[in-house]
Amino acid sequence: MLDLAPAPPDPETAQWLRDLQGRGPRVGIDGPELDDLAHQAAADALVAVRRKLGLFRGESRFTTWAYKFVVFEVSTKLGRHFWRTPRARLDAEDWSRLPDRFGLDPARENEWRELVGALRDAVDEVLSERQRHAFVAIVLNQTPADAFAARAGTSRNAIYKTLYDARRKLHAQLVATGHLDADEPA
Repeated sequence: MLDLAPAPPDPETAQWLRDLQGRGPRVGIDGPELDDLAHQAAADALVAVRRKLGLFRGESRFTTWAYKFVVFEVSTKLGRHFWRTPRARLDAEDWSRLPDRFGLDPARENEWRELVGALRDAVDEVLSERQRHAFVAIVLNQTPADAFAARAGTSRNAIYKTLYDARRKLHAQLVATGHLDADEPA
């Protein structure tokens, strides 16, 4: 007799199905708020796809091409949502938890604590006000770059350039104070 029962889904498909059956478990939003965010992102993605339709060259499947607009809109909406309800700012105690956040070796705790102190001093001493504001918001407080750019009234690329310059200054300062070797990455 022929078995007509559907084959079980592959592991990736099964994971998608489990994730989608939940109500926003990974983003911490559910109910009407999640539905509203999803509808906004879908509408904005559709507008973006229709606006850029003339740019589709057929080098990939249409759905693959359109998917990037959906991903961008969803990530932007989520970033802005969480930016509107920011977490508390870092205080002295939070700076001391940076080694844990970055997964640094606990066996070298004293070394990392000293490095974090030097980093905190460098942020205060060598960064411009704009660089310090961007660094603290994005790197320390984990504000999404898109949300920070929107709040600052600038482009994401300008924010990335600001962070790039800030990291270079911080690296140079930490090398100058002997906390990093010159050949260590920034």
